[in-house]
Amino acid sequence: MHDKINFIVRFILFAAAHSLFATDRAKKILRGADRRGYRRYYNIASLVMFGWVMSAYRHSEVLYFVPGVWSLIMYLLQVVVAMILVSCLRQTGVGEFLGFAKNRTSSFTNTGWYSIVRHPLYFFSTLFMMLNPVMTMQWLMLTIMGTVYFVIGGLIEERRLAVEFGEAYRHYQQRVPFMIPKSTSRLSRHRENINDHG
Repeated sequence: MHDKINFIVRFILFAAAHSLFATDRAKKILRGADRRGYRRYYNIASLVMFGWVMSAYRHSEVLYFVPGVWSLIMYLLQVVVAMILVSCLRQTGVGEFLGFAKNRTSSFTNTGWYSIVRHPLYFFSTLFMMLNPVMTMQWLMLTIMGTVYFVIGGLIEERRLAVEFGEAYRHYQQRVPFMIPKSTSRLSRHRENINDHG
């Protein structure tokens, strides 16, 4: 029980710090003129804190293990999902995300994977975690708490984007679902668009 409580407390602290330092006010205070430097330090600090969260468990019990060829299929699906996540990052700018490129002009992405779901990074990250064939208590807690954090983070992010882009973003919200694609037919319809922009 101690490990579970420790993990929950650490995750909440990580989520609070991660969200706090992503706010516009924190960015203005901390980054000054060095936007790329701020983004690099933000990513490094996030990785260190996430490692601290994951080290909360000394030993995590295995809840279930998907046997045989099915585990290989799930690992393969995780690879596919990871490739999709990279594609999403390429759409918004990997260099900018990592803090090694100049910030692009202010805009929001609404093509490719972003034409299927408004938060594809959150959706596919959740899917990646759910597809793990070895489910430990730690991984289950990470999946549940991570999903809750993605939903809350997405809602907060959308408030900022609606203020920044106004009617254009509100129209986008009406057309494209929040975090779960509506149907596989929608995925099929946008395949060419994704290939063009991915």
